[in-house]
Amino acid sequence: MRAPGSHKVHITDTTLRDAHQSLIATRLRTEDMIPLAQAIDSCGFFSVEAWGGATFDTCIRFLNDDPWDRLTALKQELTHTPIQMLLRGQNLVGYRHYPDDVVDRFVDAAHKNGVDVFRVFDALNDIRNMKRSMTQVKKTGAHLQGAISYTTSPVHSTKTFIEMAKELHALDCDSICIKDMAGLIMPEAARDLITGIKDAVDTKVCLHSHSTSGIAPMSYQAAIEAGVDILDTAMSPFSMGTSQPPTESVVATLQGTPRDTGIDLIKLRVVRNICVQVREKYGGLLNPISERVDSDVLIYQLPGGMISNLVSQLQEQDALNRLDDVFAEIPKVRKDLGYPPLVTPTSQIVGTQAVLNVLVNGQRYRNVTKEVKDYVRGLYGKSPAPVSDEIKHLIIGDEKIITGRPADLLEPAYERMKLEAEKAGLIKKEEDILTYILYPAIAPSFLKGERKLEEIPKKQVAPVQSSGIPNQMEVEVDGEVFSVRIVSVGGSKMEVASVTQQKAPRGEIAGGIRSNMQGMVLQVTVSRGATVKKGDTLLVLEAMKMENPIHSPVDGRITEIFVDAGDVVQNGDVLLVVQ
Repeated sequence: MRAPGSHKVHITDTTLRDAHQSLIATRLRTEDMIPLAQAIDSCGFFSVEAWGGATFDTCIRFLNDDPWDRLTALKQELTHTPIQMLLRGQNLVGYRHYPDDVVDRFVDAAHKNGVDVFRVFDALNDIRNMKRSMTQVKKTGAHLQGAISYTTSPVHSTKTFIEMAKELHALDCDSICIKDMAGLIMPEAARDLITGIKDAVDTKVCLHSHSTSGIAPMSYQAAIEAGVDILDTAMSPFSMGTSQPPTESVVATLQGTPRDTGIDLIKLRVVRNICVQVREKYGGLLNPISERVDSDVLIYQLPGGMISNLVSQLQEQDALNRLDDVFAEIPKVRKDLGYPPLVTPTSQIVGTQAVLNVLVNGQRYRNVTKEVKDYVRGLYGKSPAPVSDEIKHLIIGDEKIITGRPADLLEPAYERMKLEAEKAGLIKKEEDILTYILYPAIAPSFLKGERKLEEIPKKQVAPVQSSGIPNQMEVEVDGEVFSVRIVSVGGSKMEVASVTQQKAPRGEIAGGIRSNMQGMVLQVTVSRGATVKKGDTLLVLEAMKMENPIHSPVDGRITEIFVDAGDVVQNGDVLLVVQ
């Protein structure tokens, strides 16, 4: 066994990407990133993770913020520090596989606009899904960091991860990341895995973890002793909880030792003070569940960013009281699906299906998302363990399973969708084409300037329960229903915090097909007057980042349609009528 080196530990700071994704649902705006980037640039980090992951999605969905403009703006400030992005292999920054021509164009555009380090992973650790983007990264001349999605299960072990590291190294990765997205790695496991990889291949090794379970700082110390080269940390105001261990603490721990990072704590203090102000601005988005230590993560294995999103999603469904039931269901669904590591998109696939299984009161897999069906079909790659015949039949019946590389089934799409976007008048710059291809349901309204910036909620004050005053009500005005949230009541005057028009009706309508969740209408697949058969897809809702088809319960005819693509509907809304 090789002895741990005495070389310095490098730091990748995640404040501008994973930290705020984990704690405030990726809502940090570019305008607040720029002062941070200016201060960060002189610190001497190995890299700053500032792009990729869920940032692309939330930029266009909630922030009316162009992700490409964000990248170029950050590059102007980070002149001495490499910008790093998280790339989901063939999924890029989306939740499904994209054709090879799109992968090539995206990697090229990301590098051209400012990405210097690409951390490439696949949710199933299926390297077939990583090769295309990895090859393209090497062609650009950027730093390629291959990532292992760390998890624990009956089919995962230190040995299997070391074998994967050897394969990544053989594919010309410049460094290898142990991506522990749920904070599961124990100190001894970190020590064994890092020394095992370094004994097998000569490469830099990075450890990425989350503090969700409270174990990460101890595992980081074990990693340092084992000779880890790079650690992922976040500035203290955006650290701990479901985020990473604090940058300042790790730097201070190593000062004066053979592993000294060489980073000046006084420079970090400048960054920290800016972070304090930013955190105060976004305080209304911080949820105590995301900030506290939760040892239950060792059981249900949800990554940091998914926990804050899951809480938000259950609140939207008015079902936060079912959170413990969902947590109990998640490991069951994960086992059913062959123990996938829970990282985007498999964390959403498993988590959303667990929510659906719980919300239908124990009738498991009665409602199945398109993504779960595609997963079982093999369209996401090879599951770590085989899915049982019983579960397969329950989810996809007797359909054939795909065994090859899923992207081999995809036709080139860049030129075709470029023409679509140009005809729709959506393109002002070349990168807009990629935005449209990645998110065809959301991008048109964003590229037309029709989406609005989501307001940052104010910090919530505990309501006075004895007042008997509701904090939310529905108001009907001229036949249209509005959801009203009441912040305070003074005398006869009510201060209305938000008013949301509810387009779909909620009353009893014969033949009405109701939404069983809060979500956005992605596609309406039928028209008024159309004849449908029982089981036909009527429309597709996007909820919890997954596609949820709504099927007709009967043979009949469509007599009314109350929603259009892009509409947001609530649980119980009538979407259309089948007579």
